[in-house]
Amino acid sequence: MDELLLHPVVPMLIGAVLVRVVPQRVGNVVVIVAPLAALAAVASLEFGTSVTMGFLAWELEVLRADALSRPFGVIFAGVALIAATYGLATQRGPERTAVLVYAGAAMGVVYAGDLLTLFVFWEIKAIASTFVILARRTPRAGRAGMRYLFVHIAGGKLLLAGVLVHLSQTGSLRFETFEPGVAATLILIAFVLSAGMPPLHAWLKDAYPEATVAGTVFLSAFTTKSAVYALLRGFPGTEALIYLGVAMAVYGVIFAILENDIRRLLSYHIISQVGFMVTAVGIGTTAAINGATAHAFAHILYKGLLLMGVGAVLHATGRSKANVLGGLAHRMKAALTFYMVGAISISSVPLFSGFVSKEIIVDAAYQSHLGWVVIVLKVVSVGTFLSTGLKLPYATWFGPEGPGPRSSEGARLQPAPLPTSMHVAMAVTAGLNLLLGVVPSLLYALMPETVVYEPYSVGKVLEKVQILTFTGLGFWLLVAWLPSKPHVSLDLDWLYRRLPELIRERVAARGPVSLPSAPAAGVPAEAATGAEVATDVEVAPTGPSAGTTVAAGTTRAESSTAIARSRRLLTRVFQPTEGPPDVPTTWALGAVILLASLVLLVSSLLW
Repeated sequence: MDELLLHPVVPMLIGAVLVRVVPQRVGNVVVIVAPLAALAAVASLEFGTSVTMGFLAWELEVLRADALSRPFGVIFAGVALIAATYGLATQRGPERTAVLVYAGAAMGVVYAGDLLTLFVFWEIKAIASTFVILARRTPRAGRAGMRYLFVHIAGGKLLLAGVLVHLSQTGSLRFETFEPGVAATLILIAFVLSAGMPPLHAWLKDAYPEATVAGTVFLSAFTTKSAVYALLRGFPGTEALIYLGVAMAVYGVIFAILENDIRRLLSYHIISQVGFMVTAVGIGTTAAINGATAHAFAHILYKGLLLMGVGAVLHATGRSKANVLGGLAHRMKAALTFYMVGAISISSVPLFSGFVSKEIIVDAAYQSHLGWVVIVLKVVSVGTFLSTGLKLPYATWFGPEGPGPRSSEGARLQPAPLPTSMHVAMAVTAGLNLLLGVVPSLLYALMPETVVYEPYSVGKVLEKVQILTFTGLGFWLLVAWLPSKPHVSLDLDWLYRRLPELIRERVAARGPVSLPSAPAAGVPAEAATGAEVATDVEVAPTGPSAGTTVAAGTTRAESSTAIARSRRLLTRVFQPTEGPPDVPTTWALGAVILLASLVLLVSSLLW
């Protein structure tokens, strides 16, 4: 058991406990030291390191260090350190506990050598990330967090089902490349759900913008990238992922261009950029695997920087809608500068991290003779630059002031000063994006295979500069026709957010009808009593037929009572609440579901 102390998860979990019980100032130290210790643990692990432990008749590999786990371990520990620094002034004990458990669980997924260990950390990650969303303590965050939890618990059950089928068919729990079959299909669906692949993506853009400014940075790093790692481990070369990944890239960028909320816009871009990685997993060549890994590494850095930049705007102004922002360039110069580093990185501008990582995927598609993929991904890159590098910064910092930066008296709203820790975190992340772009060998040295790719050839640089230049020119010519407008883009989450409410309203529109005070002949007294309470139920006219049955053993009054109960259930489930759910109740729910899953797994193994 002493070998388990080598696991990078250990310092994260210890830190999660400590920040909950120590004073705030001590917690400021713990939240920084824990990721540093995890990063040191990752650096100390040699390739081939393996720690196993017995569970019933099985040997579980709870720690496996190899060439694929190393880059994900490094960036997960690194971004936990950066995001914790960013949130030093805004996060408190409960949220800090959640983010450290969340980051630790993601690292547990990366170093899991068997499917049972993977599943346990997968579920812990889902529950902890739910608490990260709930930590904002607003009604919107509460509802979004519960929807997020239900989606990911469902994904976890699919993963568990796939693991059990795989175990019954192969007798092995080892986490490696899966052969096609029922088990592989179930596990693949669970992975792509967590990756945010349409149509299973709405939880991402629904929940991420509702977290705190620092919590959203954590969320952007771990859930989808853990899924990318799992796909790289279990499904490299799965051709269907090429088509799904390309669709993901296109879908995300289109909705990002349409979006008005700046944090939701960047959430859609997570879907789009993860689509590049999923496409690379589907291609499955050595170059593509390196490209997916490099892009995941760089994306965590520049997406984190983008969200820190817009989070700074939200922290300083209390607003995140593009149509109520503008005119902040001279009052938030540092945030603008750091944001633009992230924007030109995600747009693959030469000398920045996106250019030396994302373009490997495009080159891998070209080498695999997938010309249509190359064209589509380049078009998506244009949309990325248009929305994150031009539209968002123009509306937020450079455009005319909307009604947001002014009070009701017409005086200009002065943005609140940003904590020093926010500036430090953004400056470090901006520096890393620039460093990786200027010295790409630092990134390539971490890749699972030797990288044979030269990003700074004359042709590649000129092509990218031309694409970006003409995109910028087009935006400049059309900017007068592209103002930010207050609107809500309908996405597939409408199916579980608005549709149930419409059904409930349609049922309620039938209107209340009083029930008879006395039970009809043949109707039990308790059935009549229950019907009287449900005064919003429409019943059949009274008369000779009032006591006739509508089904075997069911009277009309009983049927009316059942309808009333169904309506009350719809109201309880779908009617918006006044505030966020009680956190202890949410924790109890998650703990019960997790323990039930473990009981099911143990029972299946004993069977």
